[in-house]
Amino acid sequence: MKIRKVRLRLQTTITLMICLVVVSVLIIVYVMFGMRFSRQAQESLENKAITIARTVSRTPLVMNALLGNPDSGSIQDFATEISDINDVQFVVVMDVQGIRHSHPDTALIGKHFIGGDEEDALHGKEKISIAKGSLGYSVRAFSPIFGPDGRLIGAVAVGISLSSVQSAVHQNQWIIYSGILVGGLIGMAGAVLLARTIKRMMLGMEPWEISKLLEERSAMLQSTKEGILAIDKNSCITLVNAEARRLMGSKGISQDPVSRQIEEFWPLLRMEKVLESGEPLLDKEVEQSGITLLVNVVPVRVKGVIEGAIATFRDKTEVSLLLERLSGISLYAEALRAQTHEFMNKLHVIMGLTSMHRYDRLEEYLKDIVLSIQTEADSVVRLVKDPVMVGFLLGKLSRMREADVRLVILEDGGLPESANHEASRELVTIAGNLLDNALEAVQGKDNKLIEIGFRYRDNRLVLLVRDNGTGISAANGDHLYEQGYSTKGKDRGIGLYLVQRSVDMLGGRIHWVSRETEGTEFTVELPYTAKGDDQ
Repeated sequence: MKIRKVRLRLQTTITLMICLVVVSVLIIVYVMFGMRFSRQAQESLENKAITIARTVSRTPLVMNALLGNPDSGSIQDFATEISDINDVQFVVVMDVQGIRHSHPDTALIGKHFIGGDEEDALHGKEKISIAKGSLGYSVRAFSPIFGPDGRLIGAVAVGISLSSVQSAVHQNQWIIYSGILVGGLIGMAGAVLLARTIKRMMLGMEPWEISKLLEERSAMLQSTKEGILAIDKNSCITLVNAEARRLMGSKGISQDPVSRQIEEFWPLLRMEKVLESGEPLLDKEVEQSGITLLVNVVPVRVKGVIEGAIATFRDKTEVSLLLERLSGISLYAEALRAQTHEFMNKLHVIMGLTSMHRYDRLEEYLKDIVLSIQTEADSVVRLVKDPVMVGFLLGKLSRMREADVRLVILEDGGLPESANHEASRELVTIAGNLLDNALEAVQGKDNKLIEIGFRYRDNRLVLLVRDNGTGISAANGDHLYEQGYSTKGKDRGIGLYLVQRSVDMLGGRIHWVSRETEGTEFTVELPYTAKGDDQ
């Protein structure tokens, strides 16, 4: 049977660990201070005993009595009084032969002192010892008695019962116990408070939950197809994912960016500006080492305070490919919609002619439709060899017919298939935006005409788009290629900006001629390598 591993909560673990530390410290304190207090208690009682013994040994009454002076008074009464006053077990005065002259048990007076530890005192030396006498084990202090002439005439023994010593030690130990109890309670309360504080700082999550979250976060950051770079509030780089390292490597940046200052490492991102202003930078283009990145930089706020910033970026080429795929799908969908609408109109005509039994007129109508479609398709395929541009132009022809605009493909040149797929895609962008602008320009005219032509020679391609629309004024012409500038309303002014950008990317040039109320002509010259010429 598999034993399930029990996981303790973080709060419980911290509490137990701190309590264990506190208990361990308190035990060590108890051992150290308990021994110290015990020794101090014993030393205190020993000092008390020796002090009493010294005092008694220097009392004239005791000296005179030992010298045989009959007027000296009773040693027994004096010793008993001293014993009672100082709360000691006994005060025994003995002569140099060790014969007792006082004792709590009067029957032992005149008998030899018991214990054997009095010898040093009877030889003129003070001594403290623990020995067993007639009253049991006691701490005994001995002080020699000298006569007025300095001659040793006896000794004094003061005894304190060991039970009194142990009682004093236990009294001191209760102080230690009280301190340990209070310290333990404070330690446990502090442990619980600290554990709750840490738990709150960790948003109530357990360590394994945080670990799992970090692993998932790291996996997501490293697997995303956008480069991610994060900085803290001090502009120090804290995070770089794998895609960001790949993109930086493609730009020739090989150093590890972590812990470096962003303004020194990659100033073009302007992340420090976002930290200062708190305003995001969206869809910023950053060019370096021939690579263009689309960058978004947003501030990171924690409880309303800016704590850092995150930059996400992708290779603009990859984004452009995706946009062109979507644009291509949109163009095909638009072409199908236009063709469907046109086809439904033709079906209505066919149904009407059929219901009127005008079969002769129906036959003529069908021949005209087939001939028109075939001629249009043949004309496009004959002049344009690039399949991407063919599909694009066929869709535009259908849309122009639906808008009652005549789109003419000039036959004084042609477009060979490109050897560079990127150039082909950019050419569709250029032609598409120019045709869309021309379509808007001819609105309101009675005879709406747009012409498009291609001329290829010596690896140079000239694209011509001409309309008979309203034309462009000189004032508007100065801002023609500025992003967002438009006389047609808000959220416009992107088409010609994209055209200029694609032309610059291909290394070409663009110029235009316009006459107000008469029309506009755009001419784009590009380096162009036809398929077969690159061999």
